[in-house]
Amino acid sequence: MVNPSPPSASSTQGGPDESGGAELSWPLTTWQGWHRFATTAPVVPPRPGDPPRSTEERLAYHSSFVTIRTPAIHTLATQVRTLMILGRHQQTTARPSLIVTGPAAAGKTTALLNVGRTCHLAHTRKNPPPPGQRTPQCPSRMFWSRPARPRKPSSPNSPATTEFARYLGIPVTARMTQTQITEAVCHTYTQAGIQLVMIDEIHRLNPRTTTGAQTADLLKDLSERLPATFVYAGINVTDTPLFTGVRGAQLAGRATLVDCGPLPARHGKREPFRDVITDIENHLDLQQHKPGTLPRHAPYLHQRTAGRIGSLTRLIRQAAITAIHDGTERITKTTLDTIRLDHLAETQHRPRQGR
Repeated sequence: MVNPSPPSASSTQGGPDESGGAELSWPLTTWQGWHRFATTAPVVPPRPGDPPRSTEERLAYHSSFVTIRTPAIHTLATQVRTLMILGRHQQTTARPSLIVTGPAAAGKTTALLNVGRTCHLAHTRKNPPPPGQRTPQCPSRMFWSRPARPRKPSSPNSPATTEFARYLGIPVTARMTQTQITEAVCHTYTQAGIQLVMIDEIHRLNPRTTTGAQTADLLKDLSERLPATFVYAGINVTDTPLFTGVRGAQLAGRATLVDCGPLPARHGKREPFRDVITDIENHLDLQQHKPGTLPRHAPYLHQRTAGRIGSLTRLIRQAAITAIHDGTERITKTTLDTIRLDHLAETQHRPRQGR
């Protein structure tokens, strides 16, 4: 019998390593890592009346920065909440799932993390830990993972099965079969109250390969047996083998697709891209920046980033850090034009320089 109890408070909070050194760094693919991420207060912008921050504090702030509420985050939050209610009492078949798709740097992972954090905090508020216990009795609603890259399997067990087990610290031995590990995962996750499973980079999953077929079968099995809603994210999943064959048809028949594409410059009478730029500018911590400067350059910024939120936030944050370093404390079009963006944005959307 696998112990269904969640990790202890001491292990959740992390601690010194064997040499008495720095605090353990838990990845998001573990309960400890996810709990730490979800419960760590996000950075906040400067508020009127606050004392000025130091240079190092402002650099650190622009490095982490706030999460910008994009239309994709709003849509995803609404869809996830609805599907969790829709599948709450469904018993005989797989619950409806969700796939967030779109190009690289469109903000898919950020949207998932934001929605996951919101669900986690809402759950812990409704289910506070018993007196004397620092962490919730029920672990997070969250499981965060990435499908393993296709590789020649070294054992009959799917890498994804072990990944699911590792999240809650379920012990797995070399002698355990795939069925035994899956049974342990289903038992422990049900006892722990996992209600939301989020899996990133689903575009890696290719059901045509042996490993991909094993993972697809596992996800189907778990989605039928666990009382949880599955949410996936991937790059342009409709252009991948994800929906091909019998396994792909099953997934396509159960999953709603949410497009997290580039922000358009205009949508009817609205200008969503300019609205996001304004939101980002309002959260900057620069001493000499004039409000309204960045929205005026919306057409230029859209051309530079092709409307991708990831590229946009990176461009403005790098410009803010540059402005702090060079002492200008403001962002101008000249500053923006000196910033080198990600290779995808530079090669596809910036005019080539003449020789």
